[in-house]
Amino acid sequence: MRILDRRGILICAMTAMLAAASSHGAPAQADVGSPAPGFALTDSNGKPVSLADFRGKTVVLEWTNHECPYVGKHYRGNNMQALQKKWTADGVVWLTVISSAPGEQGHVSPAEANKLTADRGAAPTAVLFDPKGQAGRAYGATATPHMYVISGAGTLVYKGGIDDKPTARLEDLKTARNFVDEALTEIKQGKPVSVGFSRVYGCTIKYAS
Repeated sequence: MRILDRRGILICAMTAMLAAASSHGAPAQADVGSPAPGFALTDSNGKPVSLADFRGKTVVLEWTNHECPYVGKHYRGNNMQALQKKWTADGVVWLTVISSAPGEQGHVSPAEANKLTADRGAAPTAVLFDPKGQAGRAYGATATPHMYVISGAGTLVYKGGIDDKPTARLEDLKTARNFVDEALTEIKQGKPVSVGFSRVYGCTIKYAS
């Protein structure tokens, strides 16, 4: 791995840990077992999208930053795209959310977002823009990728990391335990989600101040 890559990953990891530490003592947000916070955002095609639009459906929220090495691992390894395609084909709504503020790392234009989706072969239901960070803060999203699963009843049933391998190494995808895939499988089988929370890892979300 190049020195610059290594340095970037270390910086992302350190800032994510600092963000998590600074959130201690903040009001509890988006608790597992409670109603998921509502939101109304605009997608990459200029269409208004709200959580209420998908009442009765299982919804995945994926916070992203295409410049983050941890996000990059899941897209370079085709892990995120495979999950999107698998579960949207099964009726799950998958919303990719960009909370990076304008001028900050990870912020893109709608056209750039659509190009990223096409170039990576991604298949979310929609890519949503949260430039003021209102949705991200309501959910307590701190890093990318921060993942949430919402049941058809509108209850938050999972939040945390996508898996149990907090690294940017592609090879770790082979042995990772994917908590999002597990949660969606259990919901499909009519079972309660056995792991509702895990430690998030990734790059700190670059919110508007």
